[in-house]
Amino acid sequence: MYRSSTHGWRARPFLSAVLMLAISAPVFAQNPPLAEVARKEQARRKVAKTPPKVYTNKDLPKGGAPQAPPASGAPAAPASSVTPVPADPAPPPATPGEQKDESWWRARITQAREELRRNEMFVDALQSRINGLSTDFVNRDDPYQRAKIGEDRQKALAELDRVKADVEKQKKQIADIEEEARTSGVPPGWLR
Repeated sequence: MYRSSTHGWRARPFLSAVLMLAISAPVFAQNPPLAEVARKEQARRKVAKTPPKVYTNKDLPKGGAPQAPPASGAPAAPASSVTPVPADPAPPPATPGEQKDESWWRARITQAREELRRNEMFVDALQSRINGLSTDFVNRDDPYQRAKIGEDRQKALAELDRVKADVEKQKKQIADIEEEARTSGVPPGWLR
């Protein structure tokens, strides 16, 4: 009796493996081979009657006020690889004959606010980079690696100071645009 229970334990792994193969075999047999899928796709492309639409500059709308890019929830790249994107130059001041209408004011304030938003995001990315470098600096034992991380941190701190100064300039620029609009009698809704 003792002997038969031993065979039962030895047979169980074998039986479970056979059972698993028996169950999974039909699943694997149902998938078509890759070569067959490729042939079907090639035949489908030959039969397709309309070629895909190719867009050119002629298809794009002409002129108009610049549109703000859509906000994206994409994570910011590391600060070491992030370089500030130079903003488009400010709209040229209107000549005496040019009319400063609603679209002109909206474009001007939108551009200034977008530049401010970009630089504020850059400040956040730089601060995250500095925090990471500070943590890495404390946790390193190798003096050479520590010195390299210290240099990178100092560069990031200098860049952070420069970008913070740019943010303050842009805030002042937005305040100046709002004040200019107020003194020119522009309705407040034009700057929203």
